[in-house]
Amino acid sequence: MAYLFAKKGFEVVGIGHGQWTEKDWAASGLSDWHCADVTLEFLQRYGGKPHAILHCAGSGSVGFSIHNPLEDFQRTVATTEHVLEYVRLFSPATRVVYPSSASVYGSAEVLPIHEDCRAAPISQYGVHKLMAEQAVASFSRQFGISASIVRLFSVYGCGLRKQLLWDACRKFAADDAVFMGTGDEVRDWLHVEDAAKLMHAATQHASQDCPTVNGGSGEGITVRRLLQHLSVALLQRQVDLAFSGLQRTGDPDRYIADVTRAKGWGWHPQRQWQDGVTEYAAWWRQGAGKREDATP
Repeated sequence: MAYLFAKKGFEVVGIGHGQWTEKDWAASGLSDWHCADVTLEFLQRYGGKPHAILHCAGSGSVGFSIHNPLEDFQRTVATTEHVLEYVRLFSPATRVVYPSSASVYGSAEVLPIHEDCRAAPISQYGVHKLMAEQAVASFSRQFGISASIVRLFSVYGCGLRKQLLWDACRKFAADDAVFMGTGDEVRDWLHVEDAAKLMHAATQHASQDCPTVNGGSGEGITVRRLLQHLSVALLQRQVDLAFSGLQRTGDPDRYIADVTRAKGWGWHPQRQWQDGVTEYAAWWRQGAGKREDATP
């Protein structure tokens, strides 16, 4: 995401956790990186008066939120309140873009999921994302902050060292092909390049009305089909997959995004999931799997 904004002429400064070397953060498009908590204090110290804040900090794991609900709240909701208070007090012209999650919908009753569908999260992760959304919308209305919210579905791409593709590559490399669930779970996969372009569009469309859009491809793919394609791309053969039948707590069965509203901004997903998964397998084979301690 930082790389895309840098290409468009923005100076991108990062604040968050992670001991990056200058070579690493510069290659990501950052002009500077500060390893610090996202608090009012550090935002005052490093934030300046930016054109926009893309508040990507927060928890990124449903499992973590269930086992550590207080810390998940602090990472997701509390940091959002700090960002909003910073903008309110010190940089009111700054636009705030909040990348939320499809987890706010919970177990969707109707597919594809429209932004006006009922929000009923089934995990602390989703609850906290929804609370953060509500804080952004509230500050936008009450204090005139220009903001927007993007509910991202299953974002993937080279460089991501967690979630299904990463875990599957590790398993396949260890001759393990047993996965949680049934394999029939449906997910909407959005390539990180398309996600970054949507975040840029969200910056442009931020307003005091705080528009909310879905970030997905609009296509549902079963976990089984995705893993079959990955196994061929990674190993040049299709692996016999097995599934435990056990569902992860807090994970819904089916997600497909209605992206009509995002397309109304002039944005369209461009990367096909098959090409993106093949690209991810090539990235793994080129050595990513041997650098598991690398900064994500």
